[in-house]
Amino acid sequence: MSTIEDQRAKAGFKYSEDIAPGLEVHMDLRKIHIRTLSEFQKIDVIETYFGKMLITDGKTQSAQSDEFAYHESLVHPPLIQSAILAGAADGGDVSSNKPRSVFIGGGGELATAREVLRHRSVERVVMVDLDGKVIEVCKEYLPEWGGDQVANNPRLELIVGDAYAYLKDCKEQFDCIIMDISDPIEAGPGIMLYTQEFYQHCTTLLSPNGVFVTQAGVAESIPPKHAVDGTNDTSCFGPIYNTLGSVFDCVVPYSSNIPSFGSDWGFCMAYNSKEAVSSWTGIAPEALDSMIEERITDIESAGKEGNVGPTDVLMFYDGIAHKRMFALTKPLRQALKKDARIMTEANPVFMY
Repeated sequence: MSTIEDQRAKAGFKYSEDIAPGLEVHMDLRKIHIRTLSEFQKIDVIETYFGKMLITDGKTQSAQSDEFAYHESLVHPPLIQSAILAGAADGGDVSSNKPRSVFIGGGGELATAREVLRHRSVERVVMVDLDGKVIEVCKEYLPEWGGDQVANNPRLELIVGDAYAYLKDCKEQFDCIIMDISDPIEAGPGIMLYTQEFYQHCTTLLSPNGVFVTQAGVAESIPPKHAVDGTNDTSCFGPIYNTLGSVFDCVVPYSSNIPSFGSDWGFCMAYNSKEAVSSWTGIAPEALDSMIEERITDIESAGKEGNVGPTDVLMFYDGIAHKRMFALTKPLRQALKKDARIMTEANPVFMY
């Protein structure tokens, strides 16, 4: 029989987070590494069931156990698609040395930049994050996410500032624009980065055959009733997809399961291209694995001449995972069809 001490040991501190209306998750809080405030938000690095976690304003941003799944899903499909589009424009040569330039909006953990820098073709990365305190906290407490190795990479220009303002004044074009920004929550700093007006401007900042991608919030394989009946819909996957579709010729939604987020997570990739690219979602796993092998390596070797040979640096994304990510379930596809909302500066849509 358990002793009273055994029972007391189970009654530890808990971390809880609201996931959706009526849904809250609780887990043991094993350690608090830091609790601090920046000019913009509350920042916590804690340790739970999912290992170390970055929390801002009470919302999980990434976790040790699965951050690689989120960041690989966000980065590698659009960068490889950019290479495919450039190759198609050059007569089908997918070995063309693109993408070369990438913009990252947000990405304070440095993990998005870490994944971009794995691409041999990338020569320049501009990362603009609003909160320098998040970057410094992550460098100190989450160095496995990227740390100084990424922050000091000569191919990365790291800017603490407003990504919206930076892109509004930007004269440079990029082969890929990646938005790893805060969810569109009411009074949040990122809401303008999800609007039709912003996406229209981004089309002018993409090079020919350039690709835009954004994280797009919860994308449950079986959406709950409140997300499809219009009475209390707090998901933004549909509105982001629709808004991009009002601007770009082609929008491709996809998702990955991120356990620490408590749900499947959505992403939307968009581009304007006259080339036939309908085979993207149905690309053979072996063909995609070959492209990954050819284009992606460890950060130290990427960008250096003569770097060839087998690599296995990715922990999540490969040809078979790709097929799952781009094969949305029937209920989710039906929910997307029913959702007609478009996000504008005058009429934003907020997540829970």
